[in-house]
Amino acid sequence: MILGIESSCDESALALFSGDEGIKGQWVASQIALHREYGGVVPDLASREHLTNFPELLERMKGTAGAARFSEIAVTLGPGLAGCLGIGVALARSLHLSTGAPVVGINHLRAHAFSPFIPVHQEEPGAFMERIRDHLPHIGLLVSGGNTLLFHIGRSFDLKVLGGTVDDAAGEALDKGAKLLGLPYPGGPHVEAEARGGDPASFDFPRAFSGKRDLKFSFSGLKTSLRYRLEGMEKGEVAERRADLCAAYQEAVIDALVSRTVHALKGFPCVSLGLSGGVANNRRLRDRMNALATGEKKPLLVALPEHCGDNAAMIAFAAYTDRRGRVPAGRPGFRINPSWEAGIEGAEEP
Repeated sequence: MILGIESSCDESALALFSGDEGIKGQWVASQIALHREYGGVVPDLASREHLTNFPELLERMKGTAGAARFSEIAVTLGPGLAGCLGIGVALARSLHLSTGAPVVGINHLRAHAFSPFIPVHQEEPGAFMERIRDHLPHIGLLVSGGNTLLFHIGRSFDLKVLGGTVDDAAGEALDKGAKLLGLPYPGGPHVEAEARGGDPASFDFPRAFSGKRDLKFSFSGLKTSLRYRLEGMEKGEVAERRADLCAAYQEAVIDALVSRTVHALKGFPCVSLGLSGGVANNRRLRDRMNALATGEKKPLLVALPEHCGDNAAMIAFAAYTDRRGRVPAGRPGFRINPSWEAGIEGAEEP
């Protein structure tokens, strides 16, 4: 039984995961309402809320999981907001001292990368280690508010970054675009909702690296293009054309994501395609990726909606899948190097 702890940004989360049975419970405290009035996450407020939320989550976990005991603690070590990460690490250290359970540090992005495999485990937990290899090698697209990455997972669970954003993440571009359009925080879902009633071809927004086989992403120019477009429109016209603006802007983001994935599929062998991260909940992106996977005759593995955003189940699951850096049973320790590409290496006693 592995206890997962996630506190990289504005979600306080705990989860219990069993290799034999799957996810035993998930407990999350969201801070969206708190940060909405500021239009984004305020780090100091987020850290303070984690201090308030985690004791309550521990009580809820105890109330629903009963006497379930964990033999290992997996905690997010980065990337993320330093103060927020520190709260999670402090909780993990405290639980280690009180229970003796060893602690492993998990890279937040690695956890997102493996989150599409959680449903594979849930289908047949006892055969997971054999079944996951049926989907490897694997190319995944990770799209969130802070990160946009293409990566390759080999048959030994080795992970290689193929390409990423040179400036802003896709999720940030959607949120900032929503703010320019007068939509509330978090903006991505509001852009998606407005876009359903709009025409994606109504405005011509730029696609960075269009026509090139590069695997890099860039969204800063897209945001600037939207700002200049809005500055040239009357306020009433913006309101009248908001659905079209959202549809065209969202399509520009998704075109960039899908076109880079196409190039990755041409350059690297794989038997499955994956989609993860908070923006993976976008229905238009899912449909486009599903069409791509169907055309390539490859299965598309998508993280469950509750595992797209920041969550502790994916942290515990990443600890389960990462066998090379595990702390041996009976040897309490604190793994402190959450390596993205090579697993977890190095140990330091608390």
